[in-house]
Amino acid sequence: MKRYHPLLVSIHWIVALMVLLALLVGGPALAELENSDPDKIFALAGHMIWGIVIGTLMIIRLITRFSTQTPPEADAGHAMLNFGAKLAHWGLYLLIFGMVGSGLGLALSADLFAISFGSSAATLPLDFKDLTARQAHGLIANLLLLLVALHLLGWAYHQFIRKDHLFRRMWFGKRAE
Repeated sequence: MKRYHPLLVSIHWIVALMVLLALLVGGPALAELENSDPDKIFALAGHMIWGIVIGTLMIIRLITRFSTQTPPEADAGHAMLNFGAKLAHWGLYLLIFGMVGSGLGLALSADLFAISFGSSAATLPLDFKDLTARQAHGLIANLLLLLVALHLLGWAYHQFIRKDHLFRRMWFGKRAE
């Protein structure tokens, strides 16, 4: 077994793109809009749907990960790097689920589902910064960005220093060779 299951590969790249867009575009764009701006409600609705889709895909990804054969663990050439890689990968799962959970917590605490999807005439709070879930969402976003950067550094290490073609494992093609 040289490659991951095609469904796992597909979800990996879709979620990677969605998470990066949410972190680099969605969050900063929402922060720039004043809560009194009517466009903020529409943007929040889109951001919430985006986050729920990410969470759903991650659940499917976990189920696929545990129900399909996987290639042997990659070797970075050092026990500490191998351990760090394992921690980083599980950390990505944990932080993404943390983002989804804190986003849901924020939405529930500020009644965003009712406000954004039209079943409430209430307005957005003046500021989200005082809400614990918003603070957690921001902290997790920063940690997730850091871990994504480390993940990319790990890829670059394998690609350009070890030259072990590790990238192929998470791409499409014959699974067994």
